Formats: sequence, C-alpha cells, structure tokens
Amino acid sequence: MESDALYEQRLEKLRRLRAAGEPVYERAFPDREPVQEAIEGFAEGRRMRLAGRIHSIRGHGGSAFADLRDATGRIQIYLRRNLLPEGVFDRVRDLDIGDIVGVEGTLFVTKTGEKTLEVRGLAVLSKALREPPLGKSKDDRHWYALADTETRYRRRYLDLMANEDARRVFLVRSRVIRGIRAFLDARGFAEVETPIMQPVPGGAAARPFVTRHRALHADLYLRVAPELYLKRLLVGGFEKVYEIGRNFRNEGISTRHNPEFTMLELYEAYADYGGIMRLLEEMVSSIARDVLGGDSITFRGKEICLSPPWARLPLLQAIRDRTGEDLSPERGEAEALAAAGRLGLEIEEPRTYAKIVDEALKGRVVPALLDPVFLTEYPVALSPLARRSPGQPLLAERFQAFAGGLEIANAFSELCDPLDQRERFEAQIAARRLGDEEAHRMDDDFIAALEYGMPPAGGLGVGVDRLVMLLSGADSIRDVILFPQLKPEHR
Repeated sequence: MESDALYEQRLEKLRRLRAAGEPVYERAFPDREPVQEAIEGFAEGRRMRLAGRIHSIRGHGGSAFADLRDATGRIQIYLRRNLLPEGVFDRVRDLDIGDIVGVEGTLFVTKTGEKTLEVRGLAVLSKALREPPLGKSKDDRHWYALADTETRYRRRYLDLMANEDARRVFLVRSRVIRGIRAFLDARGFAEVETPIMQPVPGGAAARPFVTRHRALHADLYLRVAPELYLKRLLVGGFEKVYEIGRNFRNEGISTRHNPEFTMLELYEAYADYGGIMRLLEEMVSSIARDVLGGDSITFRGKEICLSPPWARLPLLQAIRDRTGEDLSPERGEAEALAAAGRLGLEIEEPRTYAKIVDEALKGRVVPALLDPVFLTEYPVALSPLARRSPGQPLLAERFQAFAGGLEIANAFSELCDPLDQRERFEAQIAARRLGDEEAHRMDDDFIAALEYGMPPAGGLGVGVDRLVMLLSGADSIRDVILFPQLKPEHR
C-alpha cells in the first residue's frame, strides 16, 4: 500500500478541487460512448463524450497527455490550456493516476500516428485517494506488484484494474455460463431454483456448513448439492430441469477446490447416463466453439481436442492400467486395503473400500487424463444415488468426465427404486457411525417422494469453475472465482 504521505498528497488535491468548485464525486455522466467506439469508428474531427480511469498522465507546461481506459479499451487524451474553459486546465495538476474522469472533445491523430481525443471539457467523476497499480507495467499486461497472487486474490478489484488477463478470464466465465443456458434452453430444459439452506444436506459425499435458524429453532445446512430437490421435481412432473448455482462444502482449499463453488446440475426424464454423455460432450464442444472460436484448446502446454466423441474407459480398468492393482468390489475391502498399502496411498479413517478407490483414482489416474475421457462403471459403494449396472449389481451406471487432468463432470443413470435407495442411505449411515463425516444422511422425505414414482432419468453435475479453468487456461480455481476463500489476514 502507498505511504501516508502519498495518501495525504492525494487528499490535499481533493480539497483543492472542491475549493475550486469541482463536484469531484459526480452522480452520473450521461450520454458517454465506449472508448472502443472511438477507436474502431475513428473519424478525425468526430466529437465524442468518453469516461474512464486515468492510467497515465504526462504534463508539458500548458498541455498534458493522459491514457484513459474504460471496460472496452484505451485511448490517449490531450489537454491544452487554451482549448479548455477558463480555470479547467489548472485542475489538471490535481489529477492522479487512478482518477475517473469524463471528457468531451474531438478526435484527431498526433504526429506519431496515435488516435487521440482533444479535450474541450473535463469533469472529475471520482478521485482515487489511494495509488492504484497502474502505469508501472513490465510488459504492458501486468503491474509488477500484482505478481503476488495473494494480493491479486484478496484485492481482486486491483487485479481486474491492472491485469488484462484477469478481466479476460472473467469475461470467458460470463460467456461460458451464458452458453450453458443457451444450449440447455434450446433443448427444452427449464431453469429452476432449489433451496440453499436445507434441513438435510444431500446429493454428494461432503461435509456441510451448518447454520442456525432462530425463528424455527432448527439447524440448517448450506447445500452440498441441489440433486435431491431437482429429483423431486421429476416426481412432480417436470421432465427436463437444470440449475446453475452455488454449492458449499466444508473441505480443504487447493488449486482445484474452493469451499464455495458453482455447479450446473441437470436431470432429464427417460434418459440414461449414455444419453447424458452425448449431451455433455456436445455442450462442452459447442461452448468452446462459441467462446474460443474452435474446440481445440491448449491447457498447461497440452493441446486438447474437445470435439465429440470422447473416449470411454471403465474406472477399475483405468486404475489397473495405471497401478497394476485390481480394486474390483467382489475382491473385498481387505484386499483393497492391502492394495492401498502397496501403492502407498494415504487413506483417512475410516479406511473404507469407497475411500480407497477414490484415492487411487484421484492420486494415480486423474493427473494422466489430459485428453477428454469418460470413466464409467463405478462401484456402487462410491455411488449411493446411482442405478446399478444390468448384470453387475456391485457396479453403477455412473461416469465422471475428465480433461486436462481435471474432473469437470459427474453423472448417473439415476436410482429411482425407493427400497434400494433406502438401503443405500442405511449403508451410508453405518459409514457415518464409523466416523465418515462425508457420508450421506437419511432423507426420509426424499424416499417418500420416490415412493410416489420417479421416472427413469439421467442426471449430470458440471463444475462450472473447472470448466472455465479448462477453457481459459487458468492454473488455479482461484483464478476463475472473483472472490475466492482465503485464510484470514493477520493485521
């Protein structure tokens, strides 16, 4: 941060501007045009009204040049004493990098060939009392102080102000979410909203955040997934639904995990996970073409083609191929524990079969999954909400989609048998008694909904943040979340 002396200097300039009758913090600047229009629609002598932040300012006696930026681009402005109303140029000495101004004037080209606005009127719209990270770039893209990632994440407003790449990533994010909606809306899906505060957290294996509702005298949980509510809508008669929203999981923070994250979840009645595979690969490819102009991308130095069809590979085969170990469920938990020991896997207590398979997948298989692939046929022990595979009762019709070493989606042929679902929940409760805090709780109301009859369906969850990472080339999930969760600062 700037010194107290620099802060006081800017504060004194604010006092001088106000003493001269300058409003400084204006309520509006109507009829302004984007800077991009001035550049792309350039015509010498054209009169324009622009507004933006000063990124540099250079004085030469009775004249000054400054760089003005808005959300669309940059333009040079030229201020000269004899072209401005009386007294206005005297206020230029009280302008600083970071101030937001409104200007009007005419376009011209300087002797060096730069498109410039010759200013005839100036209004100070907002005075910056702190020195922003502008005008000191090493490579015209990043300000040197914001090479510190901690600063970038904690003060995202400075990151966005200074770094073009940061703004680009979040514009990609906006277009990805818009593309998801357009893709699904065009296929007859209805967007819905389900509760974020839930009496029973369900739909995923995760530790929830808990809060207290004073009026109801009850604990509520921030949702870990909207799944069980969306399935209730299938029971009620909706056939294609989706929700894009925040989920909350009380877990660690890493380059792939943030406790608060954005998910797309959708459900289609009368579909199975095969149909959902086709929908997902088509959707991701379509969004890539819309956002990036093609479905071949470069992620972490690897060229990846997102064009369908993606490869299909059974999960247990993928583990065998990478580790040489057979973790088939019929071999039992004791053999899985022995395999975990041979592989040197660290398994949290209770060391269940499901945790062993999950750790083998995350630690030994996922990093190598660079090209898009669907891992299929998951053990039922890992999939308490998925339909069993025909003829393979210990396996479920489930897939996870990976690309660039990231899990980007999870999907099932949904379990609609209420008796089987109750048994699965009871097995999860048994795991909780052994200490598995991420195991599902019993949701009696959801079981009751299934007892009224839910049609066969395919369901899908897509990690929007990870999809944006893939399409924008970001290395960390914190680069695609505007305000990621961080450790508290020590002041």
